[in-house]
Amino acid sequence: MNKIILMGRLTREPEIKYSQSAQPVAVTKYGLAVRRQFAKQGEPDVDFIECVAFGKAGEFASKYFRKGQLVSVVGKLQMDNWTDQQNVKRITPKVVIEEQHFAESKASSQANEVSNNSASFQPQQTPFVPGEVQAKVNMIVGDGEDDFDLPF
Repeated sequence: MNKIILMGRLTREPEIKYSQSAQPVAVTKYGLAVRRQFAKQGEPDVDFIECVAFGKAGEFASKYFRKGQLVSVVGKLQMDNWTDQQNVKRITPKVVIEEQHFAESKASSQANEVSNNSASFQPQQTPFVPGEVQAKVNMIVGDGEDDFDLPF
């Protein structure tokens, strides 16, 4: 099974092109900035994922998606193999879109668009506080007093 689900913000405006076949098909590419759930040394990491949508999905993305907008996508992971100018083999992962959805309200999206016009996309950074992390871990895992005997 090859299924990937991501939520993130568009890093650029979607780029639409049409195939050169007898019945042209829309091919839309866009980048997605996806924040990792866990951070190294308290600083959040962001993965930049290339996405491609075909046909009606591509036309939809081109028409309605905008840079900075929060979207969720479902698709399949595909690896593109290519050789660069120095004759080095490269592999680029991309997501071939099967479903795509808005992940925030229109008002939130417009507010984010205004803030993106004044500054480039920057992941939010929060300071690392070890005590807070330990408190959250204790809340999720428990302190051990209420543990039940599990059969495994």
